[in-house]
Amino acid sequence: MIVGERKPMEEIKKMLAPYRKILIAGCGTCVAVCMAGGEKEVGIIAILLRMAFKMDGKEVEIGEVTVERQCDKEFIQPLADKLKEYDAVLSTACGVGVQFMAEHYDTIPVFPALNTKFMGSNEGEGFWKERCRACNACVLGETGGVCPVTICAKGLLNGPCGGTNKGKCEVDKEKDCAWTLIYRKCEKLGQLDKIREIFPPRKYSLQTTPGRMLYEAYLKEEGK
Repeated sequence: MIVGERKPMEEIKKMLAPYRKILIAGCGTCVAVCMAGGEKEVGIIAILLRMAFKMDGKEVEIGEVTVERQCDKEFIQPLADKLKEYDAVLSTACGVGVQFMAEHYDTIPVFPALNTKFMGSNEGEGFWKERCRACNACVLGETGGVCPVTICAKGLLNGPCGGTNKGKCEVDKEKDCAWTLIYRKCEKLGQLDKIREIFPPRKYSLQTTPGRMLYEAYLKEEGK
């Protein structure tokens, strides 16, 4: 899931200062799970903004709406009529949702209420941990399901650096070395031969952003 964290209210307030009619648009999927941008959080932000602007003596109309996903046209298209009533949108989606909303509704400014942190897993109540960098070249099948790109502070693909000490990372001595974790997991699985293989250098010069993917079932045959 994508994990986000609400921006400081002063930063949000500063972005919205020029506007008098603001719609706070929530996203009911990832950021709702991490308690940053769902319907409940939209309500909290609305209350805080109303109080902040009132203390400044500024009359501001603030609306609230939450859709299931802001990264999908199916869910944001019904907002078209509602958006005509407002001067600006404060989106509590991740950066993907903010950009998608801004592109789809290009006559109204869309501002981010959150800082998008990472793609991660829920480790416990109120605790999320980064797991994936979406590098587009997954090696988990060769590293025992432990991602060196994400877990290693240096993103090393072919073993630990010279700074690892007793299984700990030199960057953070409280953190396990990713390649120690990989070794132990492969040893447990009887797959140590896998980590003897050398991964080729990444061809960064051939990577382009933003990435694109079209599911093959939707590809049209050439000439049709």
